[in-house]
Amino acid sequence: MKSIPALIALLLATSAVALPVSGISNASLKRDTATLASDAFEGRRPGTPGGDKAVAYITQRMEAIGLKPGNHGQWTQDVPLVTITTDPATSLVLTGGATPLTLAYGTEVVLWTKRQVATQVLADAPVVFVGYGINAPEKGWNDYAGIDVHGKTVVFLVNDPDWQTAAAGKDAGPFEGRAETYYGRYTYKFEEAMRQGAAAALVIHDTAPAGYPWNVITTSWTGPQIDLDSADHGMGRTGVEGWITKAAVEKMLAAGGQDLAKLTVAAQKKGFTAVAIPLKASTTLHNTIARSASKNVIGVVPGTKYPQETVFITAHWDHLGRCPADKTGDDICNGAVDNASGVAGVLALAEAFEKGPKPERTVAFMAVTGEESGLLGSRYYAEHPIYPLALTAGGVNMDGLAVGGRTHDIVLSGGGKSDLDTMAIAVAKAQGRYVAPEPSPEKGGYFRSDHFSFAKLGVPMFRGASGVDLRDGGKAAGQAAADDYTAHRYHQPSDNYDPKWSWAGAVEDLDLYYAVGRELADGHDWPNWYPGSEFRAIRDTTASLRK
Repeated sequence: MKSIPALIALLLATSAVALPVSGISNASLKRDTATLASDAFEGRRPGTPGGDKAVAYITQRMEAIGLKPGNHGQWTQDVPLVTITTDPATSLVLTGGATPLTLAYGTEVVLWTKRQVATQVLADAPVVFVGYGINAPEKGWNDYAGIDVHGKTVVFLVNDPDWQTAAAGKDAGPFEGRAETYYGRYTYKFEEAMRQGAAAALVIHDTAPAGYPWNVITTSWTGPQIDLDSADHGMGRTGVEGWITKAAVEKMLAAGGQDLAKLTVAAQKKGFTAVAIPLKASTTLHNTIARSASKNVIGVVPGTKYPQETVFITAHWDHLGRCPADKTGDDICNGAVDNASGVAGVLALAEAFEKGPKPERTVAFMAVTGEESGLLGSRYYAEHPIYPLALTAGGVNMDGLAVGGRTHDIVLSGGGKSDLDTMAIAVAKAQGRYVAPEPSPEKGGYFRSDHFSFAKLGVPMFRGASGVDLRDGGKAAGQAAADDYTAHRYHQPSDNYDPKWSWAGAVEDLDLYYAVGRELADGHDWPNWYPGSEFRAIRDTTASLRK
């Protein structure tokens, strides 16, 4: 194998370089996607019979392909989970204004707790608006400066303070402008509220900065909520977490003599001071608790020269299971694109590696659980790795395949972060494609799928896919299709398998993943994060272990 820099130089110099042939067929992609997305699998929710069927099917397919069991002779890794179901017959009551204000569950607020308790009470907790809920010492930014929020209800805006900036990147603003940073993710904001000692934490939903409409909140955050079964049974978490609509916050703040628009402008400036709202919040959550063990499914093609070194190809097998019924009465969120198609892609690449020349490094193909509940399966694997992360060269993660046809472009999630992105750009050029800017960097796509669990611990992972510049229809048609999916199918019962889908774009993307995976697997180089990346320091600390 040529070194990574030499390969990149060669590929960038010409688009005529022969790429490795994957031999991926439409037939296997169609079969696996249609099967996993069928009603028989009931939306593949972990801890349900449908989830168990998904694990069994993926295991059977890996064994049929000829992979070896990836967990010391076993096909699966147990992932301990707890499911907490909050009774929706609740509300959020705010007192202190002229009259009590009651916010309705589902239409105005969605609440839950990650504490494993039968009843979680929030009683008269003072409300504080904490801007964007960010504490970033390296940026000199602290929305919690000068205020003690222990025992209080904190309310914060979604995304970063500079998300409306037209430009994206490190020079575009304190938080990379339009490109969302991890500080903009609601998951970070809940974590920071927990560190600050808040009794409750509410993120304000606004479709543009959140990246999805309110109905995604109601399908994703109502009903059973799954989390890793931690040693402290979740008692270290904030007592009440939730989403609240922008309109409901406007009512709430108005009752407290404040204006959301003015507070938002103030919160976008460095030095913002949190604002105490003269209201108190109360709610009672009644929960049922069930423990289970879901599973990551892992199969490998053992390496011939460096078997102790690993390359990962991943996708999540889970989806939402039963969800609120649509107007047709359909209450199964089948998750065909998200992410039965991604699992089909993992299986197709597994077959390509198994039938092709045997790799020098071990290639692990993993379908993980619990992505829809917060990247739980990949997080558990990263924290309890079967193959040392220091000896994991990198990998590729898929969260949905392109089913609308071939495109002229590819898009890198996160805008390009590591040597793997550079490799993928070179392969795309060899395919005759160009790299387009991420169309919605404010959505923080790089932090929303399973590669992030590896990245946080230093392992470079590639996440990229077809863009919207369709070869048949151009950018307008591609963007319209992407918008239609987000509005009408994403996390909804209508994300069903369609036999009319075009798989040509998916195959072209899989060919790219195969080429990147081959270069990783057939050599001994160690890709790294770009200088200045938030993940580079962790990767650098493992260099001595690899020696």
